[in-house]
Amino acid sequence: MKHRMPRMALTQNCHIVTIHISKADRVAQPSITEKLPIHLFGVLLAILGNLVISISLNIQKYSHVQLAHQEHPRPYFKSVLWWAGAVLMAVGEMGNFAAYGFAPITLIAPLGCVSVTGSAIISVMFLKENLRASDLLGMTLGFAGTYLLVNFAPNRTQSISARTVQYYFVGWQFLIYVIFEILIFCTLLYFHKRKAMKHMVILLSLVALLASLTVISVKAVSGMITFSVTDKMQLTYPIFYIMFIVMIASCVFQVKFLNHATKLYNTAVVVPINHVFFTTSAIIAGVIFYQEFLGAAFLTIFIYIFGCFLSFLGVFLITRNRDKEHLPQSYIDFGNIPGKQTLDKIQPDSNGLSYGTLPDGSDSTKSQSGEKKEV
Repeated sequence: MKHRMPRMALTQNCHIVTIHISKADRVAQPSITEKLPIHLFGVLLAILGNLVISISLNIQKYSHVQLAHQEHPRPYFKSVLWWAGAVLMAVGEMGNFAAYGFAPITLIAPLGCVSVTGSAIISVMFLKENLRASDLLGMTLGFAGTYLLVNFAPNRTQSISARTVQYYFVGWQFLIYVIFEILIFCTLLYFHKRKAMKHMVILLSLVALLASLTVISVKAVSGMITFSVTDKMQLTYPIFYIMFIVMIASCVFQVKFLNHATKLYNTAVVVPINHVFFTTSAIIAGVIFYQEFLGAAFLTIFIYIFGCFLSFLGVFLITRNRDKEHLPQSYIDFGNIPGKQTLDKIQPDSNGLSYGTLPDGSDSTKSQSGEKKEV
């Protein structure tokens, strides 16, 4: 009996220890959401948001094409298709906005090439546009650049609270950057307004300088909203409303200068250059304000820059000479016809259904004395 009692006690203790270990194992096992890094969730939101934006752009373009073929076209804002595209555009932008709350700026901003690549693919299937060899090459380079960006961009997952934003906002790096940016912005604005210089580089540089403030404020607002949902309320701090005002104001003036550039220059040229300027400005803002490349290795930074270069090149190849395929003819060139008196450029007659006639012996023109004869 003396020997059996300790054995029973020992057996009971062993069972107790086993139960405690199994509970600890259950607590230590991560869930599926914990296994997935939070920055990859932001990448998924950004990619889906840009794809939705590309779908919305093609839907709106299709609505404009349909309205143009009608005998009595209605205004575009009365089209159900156009409003469907506008709603999808808002959904896609909301996805991009939410992505900044989970992933660094240097990872989300370059993913804008997904919108251009997706739009090229959808336009071929949906609008029956021609698929060129440069489109295929641009898509390949865009996908390769996106892969390098996702794998080699900084994946620092920092919680953006109000105190964190305040700390970065008064940092000497950001203060020097803001002063330098304000000086460049005022100089470009002086040449644009006072000297009436409307060069595309000046307009898109103004857009890029405003875009740097936009991405900083968007990440701050999105990050504080995410922090409020997951941890502690941050919307009572004044810095949240300061960043919200900066976000709205910079977006409004950014759209204003971008629309001015698209009115003056070809869209196929404005889109890739604006993508390069916007992405570069956003990356610099993320590096300076949020210090996202802090502690990164040189090889990682080099491959990241190479991924950006591939995505830029892909966007250029996709948008190259795309609008020139649909340019209307402003005049008709009949060339040199033997035995006929021809004009190099005959303007279409706006009052008739024909495009004009070739002058021959029976037709009359203005004589050298200035008398106007009947045609």
